[in-house]
Amino acid sequence: MIRFISKSIVVLIITCTQLQAQIKQPKYEAGIAAGAFVYQGDLTPYRFGSLKTMRPGLLLHGSRLLSATIAVRLQLSIASLYGDDAKYNNPAYRQQRNFNFRTSLIEVSPQFVWSPLGWSDAGKQLSPYLFGGAAVSLVRIRRDASAFNAAYFEAEPELFTHLATDLSVRTPRLMSSVPVGAGMRYSISPAVVLHAEASYRFLFTDYLDGFSRAANPERNDHYYNIAVGVIYRFGRRNSWDCPPVR
Repeated sequence: MIRFISKSIVVLIITCTQLQAQIKQPKYEAGIAAGAFVYQGDLTPYRFGSLKTMRPGLLLHGSRLLSATIAVRLQLSIASLYGDDAKYNNPAYRQQRNFNFRTSLIEVSPQFVWSPLGWSDAGKQLSPYLFGGAAVSLVRIRRDASAFNAAYFEAEPELFTHLATDLSVRTPRLMSSVPVGAGMRYSISPAVVLHAEASYRFLFTDYLDGFSRAANPERNDHYYNIAVGVIYRFGRRNSWDCPPVR
């Protein structure tokens, strides 16, 4: 029995030493990515958002690896969003309602990132990851109802009341959201990693597009982005130790 335990301890020590050599990683990562931001709200009939009005965006982020699979990331997104009823022929009333909006967007988001396969830099390999956190965005929403065809909606007097209410509401300058997403990493060297990811933002307002009661007040607005980029890894290498043997 003692011999078996001794052999087990030796095997455990050797295994941990090998694993440490394989997963010894730089502590820090910095990345840049570019992609498309897609508005999802009252001014599009499609479940997957307004693909016809997607806008480009830039993402900058820095990460600190906490363990073999967990990291914290701070991300800055600079982008814009756009939605326009007139882009859609079906249903027909959208061509007559003609609501549209544009907004600039500067978002700061601390996030946790989980990579189930770890942050391997040993050769080229694909590695999936998930992330989530919180975000605060500075926005400048410019809504436009100037092309609204009042004659077309004469049979719906309540719409005029709802529109007047919306236009009297001050649009937010700061918005909070919950970003969640997933991505893939591909190491091309120990220091350079390519990545692609998609991130969805759950908002707590229906005035991202400047309209609510005159559109669909039962659901909040949201948006998402798809991006590709490059990550640079640096800093003193960390070794995630095996549990001590007692």
